[in-house]
Amino acid sequence: MPILDIRNLTIELDTPHGRMVALDRFSLKLGEGEIHGLVGESGSGKSLLAKAILGIADRRTHVRADRLSWNGLNLLEMTAAERRALMGREIAMIFQEPTSCLDPAARIGTQLLEAMPEPEGERWWWRKRAAKRAHAIRLLHKVGVKQHSKILKAFPWELTDGQAHKVMLAMALAHQPRLLIADEPTTGLETATQAQIYRLLAKLNQLRGVAILLISHDLDSVARLANKISVLYCGQLMESGRAKQLLKKPMHPYTQALIQSALTTRSKLEAKSPLSTLPGGIPPMHHLPVGCRLGPRCPYARRECVQPPRIRTQVGQAFRCHYPLNPIIKEPQP
Repeated sequence: MPILDIRNLTIELDTPHGRMVALDRFSLKLGEGEIHGLVGESGSGKSLLAKAILGIADRRTHVRADRLSWNGLNLLEMTAAERRALMGREIAMIFQEPTSCLDPAARIGTQLLEAMPEPEGERWWWRKRAAKRAHAIRLLHKVGVKQHSKILKAFPWELTDGQAHKVMLAMALAHQPRLLIADEPTTGLETATQAQIYRLLAKLNQLRGVAILLISHDLDSVARLANKISVLYCGQLMESGRAKQLLKKPMHPYTQALIQSALTTRSKLEAKSPLSTLPGGIPPMHHLPVGCRLGPRCPYARRECVQPPRIRTQVGQAFRCHYPLNPIIKEPQP
């Protein structure tokens, strides 16, 4: 039984142009201790999906689904208080811009202590505070912060992006969640810091069995860590399947374009040679193309692509395309 089960989730936004569909009938199943990658360009609906799971969407956001359950509990039927209690205890999130999620007027130590759980068996408030501080320091060491005294005394605007990400990760791990949602956890970081963050996430998954929903625009980095990958484009699921199989034989042209855009997939890159890209850009919600949403940018588009493609499945790999790139050809029976 999956701990997170999403079926036909649709997210609509109230805009000056009317109510627009930002995420269209998205489905996902996440098992215990599994790492699932969610990949796509900016504006594909990845962060909206994470906020819908957490229940922190604003008033202009409307969420509906055939199923949105956590460990058998219907998230859409919960009250706000029940949802907050669940999110703080079993589901945690690392936001895309951690410095914007921290209080700029409070020191990191104060904010970390507020995020720590109440110690059991302690009656006196000063002992509770000391236990929470010790727990916060242990978490900072676990996520790779060596000089904890300097970090605890600092304000958020005094931290580097890498330090802010580690502080947010320590806060997220305070209650030992079963699911960690990492929304672009390495955006704007140096390569060495990115590798360190990914190693921390892999360690959490291997040693504690934490399930991770890893959201990013970098397919190559996500594929090194994730067991399964879902590719989003323009609010729709384009392809989903096991990471190794999806990288080896992508079915959808958009997945192929993401793979080719990574420099590591090219054996040689000659000087001044153009990078592999798709022409154009992602369309706005109020001006979506007819039929396949990748149609105007797709190099393999045909006349039939003006009809909306349906999701098909071959060998456990789901894709939304009239003409898949690597179809399974069945040999005729003798």
